Amino acid sequence: MTNHHRALIALQNIPEFGLRRSKILLDRTGVKDASELFSLSIHDLLKIDGFGKNIVKSFTEFDDWKGVDKIVEKTEKCGAKLVSIDDDSYPEMLRHIYDPPLILWVKGNPEALKMDGIAVIGTRRASKYGLKQAEKWSSKLVEAGLCINSGLAYGVDAEGHKSALNAGGKTVAVLGSGIDVIYPAKNSSLANRIIESGGAIISEFPPGTPPDAGNFPERNRIVSGMSHGVLVVESGVKGGSMITARCALDQNREVFVIPHQLDYGRGEGCNYLIRTGQGKLVQRLPDILEELLVTFGDVSESAPVEMKWKSLELNKEAEEVCALLEDSALHIDQISEQTGKPTFKLHAILLDLEMKDVIRQRAGKYFELV
Repeated sequence: MTNHHRALIALQNIPEFGLRRSKILLDRTGVKDASELFSLSIHDLLKIDGFGKNIVKSFTEFDDWKGVDKIVEKTEKCGAKLVSIDDDSYPEMLRHIYDPPLILWVKGNPEALKMDGIAVIGTRRASKYGLKQAEKWSSKLVEAGLCINSGLAYGVDAEGHKSALNAGGKTVAVLGSGIDVIYPAKNSSLANRIIESGGAIISEFPPGTPPDAGNFPERNRIVSGMSHGVLVVESGVKGGSMITARCALDQNREVFVIPHQLDYGRGEGCNYLIRTGQGKLVQRLPDILEELLVTFGDVSESAPVEMKWKSLELNKEAEEVCALLEDSALHIDQISEQTGKPTFKLHAILLDLEMKDVIRQRAGKYFELV
């Protein structure tokens, strides 16, 4: 526990401040230790776009450090670790979504958060077919080297976790409650098994937070955000699985879908995603592996010094993208962050470069120079 972690907890407890505003404050000030934020003057804060007098007043008047220390005590008492957004063990892909948690409570192995993972999700009231598919695909994906991420709920989520463990793999459960409040309670033994097997249980909510309904849509963005893709096993047209699928699409993640009988209501959401082109039909393991199982990282040292893009007449925006990709393959969200261009504008630039055979898209929306 550091002053930095303590300050991040405090940011979550400032009335009407919010996660997005906290992230803006950290980014705009550039501080490495969040505790330094609380020494900023009103004048400094008012210079930041979106920080009006009421928000600044709420920030500067915060003095509930006793409440923060109670959360720290609960964290230590339940044996959880804190992982902040700037820590090495913070999930890399989660770091780049629109609204990443600034701090995570973790029980288990933090290294599991760094594994390449895929989310396996579906209805709580799963059919035998749904449970069988969750078992089948979770096992196959673990054997292929992926971590299974899900929400520890009844039905498909729980089956995904169990099957990953049975196959000797790692799995991460994201809670919609405090790290010390396992929900549903009947899955407590499963949570313990995940931890004992080298996986992890994580939450963005402080210890003691009850599993309120409003927490689960927030939880779902983490499940998809930390994953290279989302496999929707069984879902109706409404509910948490469809929310997670929409989060995945917003985050530029791959969405994979198991098909269902046309007259089966609990699988209607899956068929809808396939029919509308929002999800990829999964029939064989390569349907997923060809999109996900790649090596992300630096471009090979054997690449030619004179890259192809330098011999072409490209516009300034295209040259900027190519220059970024010289160092390493990047996810479209990372390109967006570094160029300051929204992803919808980047799509046209990237497509043009692909057509010119200057770059290629790798699985999971990563791009590299040819």
